[in-house]
Amino acid sequence: MATPSEPIVRRKLSAQVFERLKTMVTDGTLKPGDAMPSERELMERFGVGRPAIREAMQTLGNIGLIAISHGERARVLPLTPHSVISQVDLAAEIMLSTSPAALDHLKEARIFFERGIVRQAAEKASPQDVAALRALLDEQEAALGTPDIFIAADMRFHTRIAAICGNPIFEAVSGAMLGWLKTYHTEMLIWTGKENVTLVEHHEILDAIARNDASEAEAALIRHLERSRALYVHQAS
Repeated sequence: MATPSEPIVRRKLSAQVFERLKTMVTDGTLKPGDAMPSERELMERFGVGRPAIREAMQTLGNIGLIAISHGERARVLPLTPHSVISQVDLAAEIMLSTSPAALDHLKEARIFFERGIVRQAAEKASPQDVAALRALLDEQEAALGTPDIFIAADMRFHTRIAAICGNPIFEAVSGAMLGWLKTYHTEMLIWTGKENVTLVEHHEILDAIARNDASEAEAALIRHLERSRALYVHQAS
């Protein structure tokens, strides 16, 4: 019987450099805020050329482990849920811009995600959390007639609900979804009076949270998102 072929694939030098640099960041040798070694130091340390170092550094930058600035040493970044999830912003933007179906899927995913969030927020909300949400609704009401400010306040209201849960991943995912959707938000709410409907719906959600009524908070949120999903329209539609 023939012996199966098991060729050994030689890895690119840049990939090997990347793995070593990533280990230096993840094992604490280099901490957030630290400057990365210079290209010359790394070339001497690893015995490779400048192209391999630069390609490895660029890969580290692309995944959010380091910040690369022209004329300055690259620096190690802290890894947070927000920084990790933001790495997919560009890919999400391209996906949504080329696929109307993807926008529908995102709207559906948002409802699925936020209904769980609001239940937990209602169970955990403190008087301070409720006061913070009321202040955000006051800001949103003051922004009536100013679409950009109104929508920004709308986004802060929803991400503040996610923050009540105490899980930074919830807050980061909520903010990311809202950011991806914002591009497709039409201004039809301004011209049809829907901004006042949004405020009423937000108050219904908040009132349920203030009563720590998880079921009613979820029901109010679903009514709000099912109604408002029509405000997000693909440009090609």
